[in-house]
Amino acid sequence: MREGETPVSKGTFITFEGGEGSGKTTLIGGLADRLQQAGYDVVTTREPGGSPIAESIRAVILERNHTAMDGRTEALLYAAARRQHLVEVVLPALARGAIVLCDRFIDSSLAYQGYARGLGMDEVWEINRFAVEGCMPAMTLYLDLEPEAGLARIRADAGREVNRLDLEGLAFHRKVRDGYREVARRYPERIVTLDAMQAPDDLLREAWLHLAAKLNETK
Repeated sequence: MREGETPVSKGTFITFEGGEGSGKTTLIGGLADRLQQAGYDVVTTREPGGSPIAESIRAVILERNHTAMDGRTEALLYAAARRQHLVEVVLPALARGAIVLCDRFIDSSLAYQGYARGLGMDEVWEINRFAVEGCMPAMTLYLDLEPEAGLARIRADAGREVNRLDLEGLAFHRKVRDGYREVARRYPERIVTLDAMQAPDDLLREAWLHLAAKLNETK
């Protein structure tokens, strides 16, 4: 499996990965606030979704009643949503020089469909290589968390969307974590692993140090 190279652009593409309930949304919000206070143009977005067409695909993927969905269908739908989101949101923002903070990207497909669903990480990579056309993040922050803790957070958050993947058994979510760890092992130059069990303020502080260093590096 080989990663494509990020096309030349004026902006910086940062992605966030982690299992269910790992705290990506909260972390992205905190980092976006700091960046905006520092005067940066910041775009926060998510996958699947982030644009009207991609959000429609998201609704199909995560619909709780779609339990009969085939694993390959799931992988292809994620790749399709990713492509549409990329061309509508991410690439235009990067072209104007923005910092894009994206909740999930290609590593989610490798961990969930490639590893946990057993489709093969190399096979899922090839589907997505076609979709992303060489656009890869400058850095990925992976929030590592015990699946039991993440699922407990979901159950405790009455206002959170509960989707089809949340309903998977604990064994599946453990495989997802193993998948993420394998992805992080394959791409240590891009992926930074953070302990998502630490207090939110401590997590934000650590993530900010990595993000600031990457922005200085890319100036």
